[in-house]
Amino acid sequence: MSESTTAATTGPARASEARPTTGRGRRARARPPRRAAVYTAAAAAAGGLLLALPFYLDRFWLQAGLLAMAAAIGAIGLNLLTGATGQLSLGHSFFLAVGAYGYCVLAGDRDGELAGLGLPGWLAVTGAVALAGLAGGLFSPIAGRLRGAYLGIATLALVFVGQHVLLNAHDLTGGYNGRPVPPLSLFGITFDDTETVVAAVPFQSMEKLWYAGLVLLAVCAFFAHGVLRDRPGRALNAIRDHRIAAGVMGVPVARQRAGVFVLSSMYAGLAGVLLALVFQQTVPEYFGIVLALEYLAMIVIGGLGSVSGAVTGAVFVTLLPQILTRYSEALPLVSAPGTGGVAPGEMSRYLYGAAIVAIVLFLPGGLVRLAARRGHTQKDEA
Repeated sequence: MSESTTAATTGPARASEARPTTGRGRRARARPPRRAAVYTAAAAAAGGLLLALPFYLDRFWLQAGLLAMAAAIGAIGLNLLTGATGQLSLGHSFFLAVGAYGYCVLAGDRDGELAGLGLPGWLAVTGAVALAGLAGGLFSPIAGRLRGAYLGIATLALVFVGQHVLLNAHDLTGGYNGRPVPPLSLFGITFDDTETVVAAVPFQSMEKLWYAGLVLLAVCAFFAHGVLRDRPGRALNAIRDHRIAAGVMGVPVARQRAGVFVLSSMYAGLAGVLLALVFQQTVPEYFGIVLALEYLAMIVIGGLGSVSGAVTGAVFVTLLPQILTRYSEALPLVSAPGTGGVAPGEMSRYLYGAAIVAIVLFLPGGLVRLAARRGHTQKDEA
Protein backbone atom coordinates (compact mmCIF):
# COMPACT_ATOMS: atom_id res chain seq x y z
CA MET A 1 0.00 0.00 0.00
CA SER A 2 2.79 2.43 0.88
CA GLU A 3 4.77 1.52 -2.23
CA SER A 4 1.79 2.24 -4.50
CA THR A 5 1.18 5.51 -2.70
CA THR A 6 4.82 6.46 -3.08
CA ALA A 7 4.77 5.57 -6.75
CA ALA A 8 1.60 7.58 -7.30
CA THR A 9 3.09 10.54 -5.50
CA THR A 10 6.50 10.53 -7.13
CA GLY A 11 5.42 9.36 -10.54
CA PRO A 12 4.31 12.73 -11.92
CA ALA A 13 7.36 14.44 -10.48
CA ARG A 14 9.67 11.89 -12.09
CA ALA A 15 7.72 12.13 -15.28
CA SER A 16 8.13 15.92 -15.28
CA GLU A 17 11.84 15.51 -14.60
CA ALA A 18 12.18 13.04 -17.44
CA ARG A 19 10.14 15.20 -19.80
CA PRO A 20 12.44 16.75 -22.42
CA THR A 21 13.03 20.44 -21.94
CA THR A 22 11.56 22.62 -24.64
CA GLY A 23 13.73 24.82 -26.81
CA ARG A 24 12.42 27.94 -25.12
CA GLY A 25 13.39 26.62 -21.70
CA ARG A 26 16.86 25.70 -22.91
CA ARG A 27 17.31 29.21 -24.29
CA ALA A 28 16.08 30.73 -21.00
CA ARG A 29 18.69 28.76 -19.05
CA ALA A 30 21.48 29.35 -21.55
CA ARG A 31 20.86 33.06 -22.05
CA PRO A 32 22.27 34.49 -18.76
CA PRO A 33 25.71 32.85 -19.12
CA ARG A 34 25.78 33.87 -22.78
CA ARG A 35 24.86 37.46 -21.92
CA ALA A 36 27.49 37.54 -19.19
CA ALA A 37 30.09 36.31 -21.65
CA VAL A 38 29.04 38.96 -24.17
CA TYR A 39 29.24 41.71 -21.55
CA THR A 40 32.64 40.48 -20.38
CA ALA A 41 33.96 40.38 -23.93
CA ALA A 42 32.58 43.87 -24.63
CA ALA A 43 34.15 45.25 -21.44
CA ALA A 44 37.49 43.64 -22.31
CA ALA A 45 37.34 45.07 -25.84
CA ALA A 46 36.48 48.55 -24.51
CA GLY A 47 39.31 48.34 -21.97
CA GLY A 48 41.78 47.29 -24.64
CA LEU A 49 40.65 50.15 -26.88
CA LEU A 50 41.07 52.71 -24.10
CA LEU A 51 44.55 51.39 -23.33
CA ALA A 52 45.57 51.62 -26.98
CA LEU A 53 44.14 55.09 -27.73
CA PRO A 54 47.21 57.10 -26.58
CA PHE A 55 49.24 55.42 -29.33
CA TYR A 56 46.93 56.79 -32.06
CA LEU A 57 45.33 60.03 -30.83
CA ASP A 58 46.93 63.46 -30.87
CA ARG A 59 47.24 65.74 -27.85
CA PHE A 60 43.90 67.48 -28.45
CA TRP A 61 41.84 64.29 -28.19
CA LEU A 62 43.87 62.94 -25.29
CA GLN A 63 43.22 66.14 -23.38
CA ALA A 64 39.51 65.97 -24.25
CA GLY A 65 39.38 62.37 -23.04
CA LEU A 66 41.10 63.29 -19.78
CA LEU A 67 38.63 66.10 -19.21
CA ALA A 68 35.84 63.58 -19.73
CA MET A 69 37.44 61.21 -17.20
CA ALA A 70 37.72 63.98 -14.61
CA ALA A 71 34.12 65.01 -15.27
CA ALA A 72 33.01 61.38 -14.94
CA ILE A 73 34.63 61.09 -11.51
CA GLY A 74 32.92 64.26 -10.33
CA ALA A 75 29.60 63.24 -11.89
CA ILE A 76 29.70 59.87 -10.11
CA GLY A 77 30.03 61.71 -6.80
CA LEU A 78 27.17 64.07 -7.65
CA ASN A 79 25.01 61.14 -8.73
CA LEU A 80 25.52 59.51 -5.34
CA LEU A 81 24.22 62.71 -3.78
CA THR A 82 21.47 63.78 -6.17
CA GLY A 83 20.57 60.61 -8.05
CA ALA A 84 20.71 58.07 -5.23
CA THR A 85 19.76 60.25 -2.25
CA GLY A 86 17.66 62.96 -3.89
CA GLN A 87 19.69 65.89 -2.51
CA LEU A 88 19.91 68.79 -4.96
CA SER A 89 23.39 70.32 -5.02
CA LEU A 90 24.39 73.38 -7.03
CA GLY A 91 27.78 73.75 -5.37
CA HIS A 92 29.74 70.85 -6.87
CA SER A 93 32.18 73.20 -8.60
CA PHE A 94 33.18 74.60 -5.19
CA PHE A 95 34.52 71.22 -4.09
CA LEU A 96 36.32 70.77 -7.42
CA ALA A 97 38.06 74.07 -6.72
CA VAL A 98 39.02 72.89 -3.21
CA GLY A 99 40.63 69.78 -4.69
CA ALA A 100 42.43 71.63 -7.49
CA TYR A 101 43.81 74.47 -5.39
CA GLY A 102 44.43 72.20 -2.43
CA TYR A 103 46.73 70.08 -4.58
CA CYS A 104 48.56 73.19 -5.84
CA VAL A 105 49.21 74.44 -2.30
CA LEU A 106 50.20 71.04 -0.91
CA ALA A 107 52.42 69.95 -3.81
CA GLY A 108 53.89 73.30 -4.86
CA ASP A 109 56.96 74.96 -3.42
CA ARG A 110 56.77 78.46 -2.05
CA ASP A 111 57.34 80.83 -4.96
CA GLY A 112 57.40 84.52 -4.08
CA GLU A 113 53.98 85.38 -2.69
CA LEU A 114 52.46 81.96 -3.51
CA ALA A 115 52.29 79.56 -0.59
CA GLY A 116 53.35 75.94 -0.98
CA LEU A 117 54.26 73.02 1.25
CA GLY A 118 56.24 70.94 -1.26
CA LEU A 119 54.73 67.60 -0.22
CA PRO A 120 55.23 64.42 -2.27
CA GLY A 121 52.73 63.93 -5.09
CA TRP A 122 50.78 61.04 -3.61
CA LEU A 123 50.49 62.83 -0.27
CA ALA A 124 49.38 66.05 -1.97
CA VAL A 125 46.64 64.24 -3.91
CA THR A 126 45.46 62.47 -0.77
CA GLY A 127 45.52 65.71 1.18
CA ALA A 128 43.56 67.58 -1.52
CA VAL A 129 40.85 64.92 -1.53
CA ALA A 130 40.78 65.01 2.27
CA LEU A 131 40.45 68.81 2.20
CA ALA A 132 37.45 68.54 -0.12
CA GLY A 133 35.94 65.94 2.21
CA LEU A 134 36.62 68.22 5.18
CA ALA A 135 34.88 71.10 3.41
CA GLY A 136 31.93 68.78 2.73
CA GLY A 137 32.00 67.67 6.36
CA LEU A 138 31.80 71.26 7.61
CA PHE A 139 28.77 71.79 5.39
CA SER A 140 27.24 68.36 6.09
CA PRO A 141 25.16 69.42 9.15
CA ILE A 142 23.31 71.79 6.85
CA ALA A 143 23.09 69.16 4.11
CA GLY A 144 21.72 66.65 6.60
CA ARG A 145 18.77 68.85 7.52
CA LEU A 146 17.88 70.68 4.33
CA ARG A 147 16.37 69.16 1.21
CA GLY A 148 15.02 70.12 -2.17
CA ALA A 149 15.33 73.70 -3.34
CA TYR A 150 16.49 74.86 0.10
CA LEU A 151 19.59 72.68 -0.10
CA GLY A 152 20.15 73.78 -3.69
CA ILE A 153 20.15 77.45 -2.66
CA ALA A 154 22.45 76.75 0.29
CA THR A 155 24.97 74.93 -1.91
CA LEU A 156 24.73 77.67 -4.53
CA ALA A 157 26.01 80.06 -1.87
CA LEU A 158 29.16 77.93 -1.67
CA VAL A 159 30.00 78.79 -5.28
CA PHE A 160 29.83 82.55 -4.64
CA VAL A 161 31.83 82.23 -1.42
CA GLY A 162 34.38 80.12 -3.25
CA GLN A 163 34.71 82.62 -6.08
CA HIS A 164 35.30 85.43 -3.59
CA VAL A 165 38.02 83.44 -1.82
CA LEU A 166 39.70 82.34 -5.04
CA LEU A 167 39.87 85.90 -6.35
CA ASN A 168 41.11 87.50 -3.13
CA ALA A 169 43.30 84.93 -1.35
CA HIS A 170 46.32 85.75 -3.51
CA ASP A 171 48.82 83.87 -1.34
CA LEU A 172 46.94 80.61 -1.84
CA THR A 173 45.24 80.94 -5.23
CA GLY A 174 47.20 83.53 -7.18
CA GLY A 175 44.14 85.73 -7.60
CA TYR A 176 42.42 86.27 -10.95
CA ASN A 177 45.23 84.74 -13.04
CA GLY A 178 45.37 81.60 -10.92
CA ARG A 179 48.54 79.67 -10.20
CA PRO A 180 50.59 77.04 -12.05
CA VAL A 181 50.01 73.41 -11.17
CA PRO A 182 53.06 71.43 -10.05
CA PRO A 183 53.44 68.16 -11.97
CA LEU A 184 52.58 64.95 -10.18
CA SER A 185 55.48 62.62 -9.36
CA LEU A 186 54.52 59.06 -8.53
CA PHE A 187 56.58 55.85 -8.45
CA GLY A 188 59.50 57.61 -10.08
CA ILE A 189 57.35 58.92 -12.97
CA THR A 190 56.79 62.64 -13.39
CA PHE A 191 53.56 63.48 -15.19
CA ASP A 192 54.88 66.38 -17.23
CA ASP A 193 56.04 66.89 -20.83
CA THR A 194 59.42 65.30 -20.26
CA GLU A 195 59.53 62.08 -22.26
CA THR A 196 59.37 58.79 -20.41
CA VAL A 197 60.37 55.89 -22.65
CA VAL A 198 58.61 52.57 -21.99
CA ALA A 199 59.36 49.67 -24.35
CA ALA A 200 60.91 52.11 -26.84
CA VAL A 201 57.68 54.18 -26.84
CA PRO A 202 57.93 57.82 -25.66
CA PHE A 203 55.23 59.05 -23.29
CA GLN A 204 54.55 62.72 -22.54
CA SER A 205 52.22 64.34 -20.03
CA MET A 206 48.90 63.56 -21.74
CA GLU A 207 49.79 59.92 -22.37
CA LYS A 208 50.97 59.39 -18.80
CA LEU A 209 47.97 61.18 -17.33
CA TRP A 210 45.66 59.12 -19.58
CA TYR A 211 46.56 55.88 -17.82
CA ALA A 212 46.45 57.52 -14.39
CA GLY A 213 42.99 58.86 -15.19
CA LEU A 214 41.79 55.43 -16.33
CA VAL A 215 42.92 53.87 -13.06
CA LEU A 216 41.28 56.59 -10.95
CA LEU A 217 38.02 56.38 -12.90
CA ALA A 218 37.90 52.59 -12.66
CA VAL A 219 38.50 52.63 -8.89
CA CYS A 220 35.92 55.39 -8.31
CA ALA A 221 33.30 53.68 -10.48
CA PHE A 222 33.88 50.29 -8.80
CA PHE A 223 33.58 51.79 -5.31
CA ALA A 224 30.43 53.75 -6.14
CA HIS A 225 28.88 50.70 -7.79
CA GLY A 226 29.52 48.71 -4.62
CA VAL A 227 27.99 51.43 -2.45
CA LEU A 228 24.83 51.58 -4.56
CA ARG A 229 24.35 47.81 -4.68
CA ASP A 230 24.98 47.16 -0.98
CA ARG A 231 23.10 48.19 2.16
CA PRO A 232 24.21 51.88 2.05
CA GLY A 233 22.75 52.20 -1.43
CA ARG A 234 19.42 50.75 -0.33
CA ALA A 235 19.35 53.17 2.60
CA LEU A 236 20.09 56.11 0.30
CA ASN A 237 17.34 55.07 -2.11
CA ALA A 238 14.91 54.72 0.78
CA ILE A 239 15.72 58.27 1.89
CA ARG A 240 15.19 59.51 -1.65
CA ASP A 241 11.88 57.72 -2.14
CA HIS A 242 10.31 58.36 1.27
CA ARG A 243 12.30 60.09 3.97
CA ILE A 244 9.81 59.55 6.82
CA ALA A 245 9.34 55.86 6.04
CA ALA A 246 13.13 55.40 5.94
CA GLY A 247 13.41 56.97 9.38
CA VAL A 248 10.67 54.71 10.73
CA MET A 249 12.57 51.66 9.42
CA GLY A 250 15.62 52.73 11.40
CA VAL A 251 17.66 54.53 8.75
CA PRO A 252 19.56 57.47 10.31
CA VAL A 253 18.41 59.99 7.72
CA ALA A 254 20.46 63.02 8.79
CA ARG A 255 23.64 60.99 9.27
CA GLN A 256 23.27 59.20 5.93
CA ARG A 257 22.67 62.49 4.13
CA ALA A 258 25.69 64.08 5.77
CA GLY A 259 27.87 61.06 4.98
CA VAL A 260 26.97 60.92 1.32
CA PHE A 261 27.57 64.67 1.06
CA VAL A 262 31.12 64.17 2.37
CA LEU A 263 31.67 61.26 -0.04
CA SER A 264 30.39 63.31 -2.96
CA SER A 265 32.71 66.16 -1.98
CA MET A 266 35.70 63.82 -1.97
CA TYR A 267 34.82 62.59 -5.46
CA ALA A 268 34.65 66.23 -6.58
CA GLY A 269 38.01 66.96 -4.95
CA LEU A 270 39.66 64.10 -6.84
CA ALA A 271 38.09 65.32 -10.08
CA GLY A 272 39.48 68.79 -9.35
CA VAL A 273 42.99 67.40 -8.89
CA LEU A 274 42.83 65.60 -12.24
CA LEU A 275 41.47 68.73 -13.94
CA ALA A 276 44.32 70.80 -12.52
CA LEU A 277 46.91 68.30 -13.76
CA VAL A 278 45.38 68.33 -17.24
CA PHE A 279 45.10 72.14 -17.53
CA GLN A 280 48.45 72.77 -15.77
CA GLN A 281 47.02 76.13 -14.62
CA THR A 282 44.16 76.82 -12.23
CA VAL A 283 41.85 79.75 -13.02
CA PRO A 284 39.08 80.84 -10.59
CA GLU A 285 36.66 81.68 -13.40
CA TYR A 286 36.46 78.02 -14.43
CA PHE A 287 35.02 76.90 -11.08
CA GLY A 288 31.85 78.98 -11.27
CA ILE A 289 28.13 78.40 -11.50
CA VAL A 290 28.35 77.30 -15.14
CA LEU A 291 30.47 74.29 -14.19
CA ALA A 292 28.02 73.36 -11.41
CA LEU A 293 25.12 73.45 -13.87
CA GLU A 294 27.09 71.35 -16.35
CA TYR A 295 27.48 68.65 -13.71
CA LEU A 296 23.74 68.63 -13.14
CA ALA A 297 23.30 68.29 -16.89
CA MET A 298 25.66 65.29 -16.89
CA ILE A 299 23.70 63.24 -14.39
CA VAL A 300 20.31 64.15 -15.89
CA ILE A 301 21.37 63.30 -19.44
CA GLY A 302 23.18 60.11 -18.45
CA GLY A 303 20.70 58.84 -15.89
CA LEU A 304 20.08 59.59 -12.21
CA GLY A 305 21.23 57.05 -9.65
CA SER A 306 23.48 55.10 -12.02
CA VAL A 307 27.27 54.97 -12.23
CA SER A 308 27.17 54.20 -15.94
CA GLY A 309 24.71 57.06 -16.40
CA ALA A 310 27.10 59.50 -14.72
CA VAL A 311 29.96 58.39 -16.97
CA THR A 312 27.79 58.56 -20.10
CA GLY A 313 26.48 62.02 -19.29
CA ALA A 314 29.98 63.28 -18.45
CA VAL A 315 31.35 62.06 -21.78
CA PHE A 316 28.43 63.66 -23.65
CA VAL A 317 28.59 67.06 -21.96
CA THR A 318 32.41 67.26 -21.93
CA LEU A 319 33.19 66.06 -25.44
CA LEU A 320 30.40 67.93 -27.22
CA PRO A 321 32.01 71.41 -26.99
CA GLN A 322 35.39 69.90 -27.87
CA ILE A 323 33.98 68.31 -31.02
CA LEU A 324 32.15 71.50 -31.99
CA THR A 325 35.34 73.50 -31.50
CA ARG A 326 37.40 71.06 -33.52
CA TYR A 327 35.01 70.93 -36.47
CA SER A 328 33.42 74.39 -36.25
CA GLU A 329 34.47 75.26 -39.81
CA ALA A 330 32.56 72.29 -41.23
CA LEU A 331 29.39 72.68 -39.16
CA PRO A 332 26.50 75.01 -40.06
CA LEU A 333 25.77 77.96 -37.76
CA VAL A 334 28.91 77.21 -35.71
CA SER A 335 31.98 79.42 -36.04
CA ALA A 336 34.68 81.08 -34.01
CA PRO A 337 33.57 83.95 -31.72
CA GLY A 338 33.24 87.27 -33.51
CA THR A 339 32.79 85.82 -37.00
CA GLY A 340 29.00 86.00 -37.21
CA GLY A 341 28.00 82.51 -36.10
CA VAL A 342 27.33 80.83 -32.77
CA ALA A 343 30.43 80.10 -30.71
CA PRO A 344 31.12 76.38 -30.11
CA GLY A 345 30.72 76.78 -26.34
CA GLU A 346 27.33 78.43 -26.68
CA MET A 347 26.16 75.90 -29.26
CA SER A 348 27.17 73.03 -27.00
CA ARG A 349 25.06 74.48 -24.17
CA TYR A 350 22.11 74.84 -26.51
CA LEU A 351 22.47 71.25 -27.62
CA TYR A 352 22.76 69.61 -24.23
CA GLY A 353 20.04 71.92 -22.94
CA ALA A 354 17.81 70.56 -25.70
CA ALA A 355 18.99 67.06 -24.78
CA ILE A 356 17.90 67.61 -21.16
CA VAL A 357 14.44 68.74 -22.28
CA ALA A 358 14.10 65.76 -24.64
CA ILE A 359 15.24 63.28 -21.99
CA VAL A 360 12.94 64.71 -19.31
CA LEU A 361 9.98 64.51 -21.71
CA PHE A 362 10.63 61.22 -23.50
CA LEU A 363 13.30 59.30 -21.59
CA PRO A 364 13.20 60.11 -17.86
CA GLY A 365 15.81 57.49 -17.04
CA GLY A 366 18.49 59.10 -19.21
CA LEU A 367 20.67 57.62 -21.93
CA VAL A 368 21.36 54.45 -19.92
CA ARG A 369 17.63 53.72 -19.84
CA LEU A 370 17.65 53.82 -23.64
CA ALA A 371 20.40 51.20 -23.70
CA ALA A 372 18.47 49.11 -21.17
CA ARG A 373 15.34 49.28 -23.33
CA ARG A 374 17.31 48.08 -26.34
CA GLY A 375 18.66 45.20 -24.28
CA HIS A 376 15.15 44.18 -23.16
CA THR A 377 13.89 44.42 -26.74
CA GLN A 378 16.63 42.13 -28.00
CA LYS A 379 15.91 39.73 -25.13
CA ASP A 380 12.21 39.56 -26.01
CA GLU A 381 13.00 39.01 -29.69
CA ALA A 382 15.33 36.16 -28.78
